[in-house]
Amino acid sequence: MKLKSLLLRYYPPGIMLEYEKGGELKTKSIDLLELSPSTDVNTLVGEIQQAEPLITASRTKQVRLLVQRLQEKLRQHSDHNFYLFKVLRAHILPLTNVALNKAGSCFITGSYDRTCKVWDTASGEELHTLEGHKNVVYAIAFNNPYGKVHTLIGHCAEISSALFNWDCSLILTGSMDKTCMLWDATSGKYVATLTGHDDEILDSCFDYTGKLIATASADGTARVYNATTRKCVTKLEGHEGEISKISFNPQGNRLLTGSSDKTARIWDVQTGQCLQVLEGHTDEIFSCAFNYKGNIVITARTTPAGYGVDPRALLWSRAVGNSDQELELQRASEPMSSASFHATYPWNSLSFTLQT
Repeated sequence: MKLKSLLLRYYPPGIMLEYEKGGELKTKSIDLLELSPSTDVNTLVGEIQQAEPLITASRTKQVRLLVQRLQEKLRQHSDHNFYLFKVLRAHILPLTNVALNKAGSCFITGSYDRTCKVWDTASGEELHTLEGHKNVVYAIAFNNPYGKVHTLIGHCAEISSALFNWDCSLILTGSMDKTCMLWDATSGKYVATLTGHDDEILDSCFDYTGKLIATASADGTARVYNATTRKCVTKLEGHEGEISKISFNPQGNRLLTGSSDKTARIWDVQTGQCLQVLEGHTDEIFSCAFNYKGNIVITARTTPAGYGVDPRALLWSRAVGNSDQELELQRASEPMSSASFHATYPWNSLSFTLQT
């Protein structure tokens, strides 16, 4: 194996390695989730070199500089004030999703008008309109780097989710046809189908290593698949309604699900055991996520203004005094206004904020 280059990953903190093996260019990541501004750089670099044979003595200075740049970025994290920067009349019909590229220099929107549009973040100028879909565009994502366009044909119903694995070599799509499909991101060719659910797939995701895939379904269960063998290794049962959202924690040993039964749940990835039920919403949970350290969870219900249900988001944090191995979460704040989490009428407008 020969190391070709080192790349910086700001979120979550880490270093990406590009290396050559058997004439093929591959990538791997060094996760630095515990990095802080006070971390001793020389000690950390020594630990990295011990654990990763590709990081030789000749690369010590370069790795040290990358770690220092990550620390500088962490020092910038503090309380910010946000202000309304721009409102865009993005599409002629309601938006379904928004996604930024890795650098934040541009973003893409999907819409009920069957198109996607790419926008310049700083100017708000429309850069491209992507046409060709014959129905609503529900899921959008950038790869890194990007450039090629492929049409992935194989599902026999609506696609509910689409995303890349960490090195952008594979694409995962979830569908209302009760299956997920894997695709080669370079060629656009079909790779495999993940089956097992009895109802529509509402969400799907990779873990940070790309070794595991999780799926959430309207059948009220979630499943974990091995990305290499494509076999189901764990089934998560316990919700009393459909599961609309699923996500791994950064360490890859826990899963978070949000459901129409008004609860979110934390699960052990290996055993499928439910470790904790997060209650507090008075209506179905539409979205939930871990922060990059895995010690804070946010749950939210997005509802158009005026519908009179539960337009709230709840924050949950690790209970004080718990060890890293214990998972118990407690509510960390009062419910927040839904204004931060959904667009109000007109729903085909887009507003975004900048920090000061």
